[in-house]
Amino acid sequence: MSWVVGGAKNVKKIVDHQMSSILLFIFVGTVLTIFQISSAIETSNGAPPPIFIFGDSTADVGTNSFLPMTKIHADFPHNGIDFLNSRPTGRFSNGFNTADFLCKLMGRQRSPQPYLFLLKAGLTKRMFSGVNFASGASGLLDVTGKDLNILSMSDQIKQFETVCSNLTLVKGPEAAKDILAKSLIAISIGSNDIFGYFETQSTMEPLVFIDSLMTAYEYHINAIYELGARKFGIISVPPIGCCPSQRIHNTTGGCLEIENTFARAFYTSLDALLKKLASKLPGMKYALGNSYEMTINVIDHPQLFNFKSVDTACCGEGFLNAEKICTPQAKLCSDRDSYLFWDLYHPTQYASELAAMTLYNGGPQFVTPINFSQLAAY
Repeated sequence: MSWVVGGAKNVKKIVDHQMSSILLFIFVGTVLTIFQISSAIETSNGAPPPIFIFGDSTADVGTNSFLPMTKIHADFPHNGIDFLNSRPTGRFSNGFNTADFLCKLMGRQRSPQPYLFLLKAGLTKRMFSGVNFASGASGLLDVTGKDLNILSMSDQIKQFETVCSNLTLVKGPEAAKDILAKSLIAISIGSNDIFGYFETQSTMEPLVFIDSLMTAYEYHINAIYELGARKFGIISVPPIGCCPSQRIHNTTGGCLEIENTFARAFYTSLDALLKKLASKLPGMKYALGNSYEMTINVIDHPQLFNFKSVDTACCGEGFLNAEKICTPQAKLCSDRDSYLFWDLYHPTQYASELAAMTLYNGGPQFVTPINFSQLAAY
């Protein structure tokens, strides 16, 4: 983190900190009533809309478990230790993830099943009420994670295209058009692209790289829109430099601020892109979650959210418990709800629940121009 030094600037910092704390207290109070509010919304609106989920491991609910050649999967303990019967489900979590909690807030039991599970089980008609396409390690760029044998964003959209074709075949063009227009598209992606930029020691200019990500994002949103979707719930990149996996490369154990700079630039560019797309694509509505602001507030004020650790992985090995992935042999914390991070990259179930509640009913400092509950109600 950067620190401001000097008289007037220091006073301003103290005032800003106090104002931030006041806002956070108000936010926490609001969070306590979200479930009651969402229940009322669900009752008035009837059945929840179809939900189609795209993205990376933050939203993956088992896709990679069906990819036999992939190197990235989580279908083994201690993953899932807080799931029903302590069952590892392929989620990179001790239990549910943010996609699950968003769906619960919209009246479902959890996220829809992965496309590959439904396909294997022959449950193609169940796809019409929602599918999760997200694949761990994927990115906006097709090259991201390619050597890991995962499903890129382009691959996920091809699967969605198949669902749309089947929907049209079964329901007819007009009914399918209506169903897709009412559906919610949730997307959580981008972190792996930025990780890849630093891991490959790319020489591309940072702004040029961020622009390339926005070009890819625009292409993907246009493709999903052309298939009939109109409502997009977008989750931006969190402060990835604060993941335990990145902190271990800082001798102080602090965040890698250069990566956080990229995350902030990603949000600013994505905000501009979505405004542009909404102005030119008839009927498009969107909610953009500022995952950076949401997470950094928790890191800066952990006590307000009952976190005891915001820098160490609950499950792992080595420095900050982040030198190896979560495995059955890894060191496991007992008070998992007091940890922000489950493993070296991913949030705990409790942290994911807080994120989902903020996305669903948060104010404009966290999600804009509307929140996910307002988007679902359109």
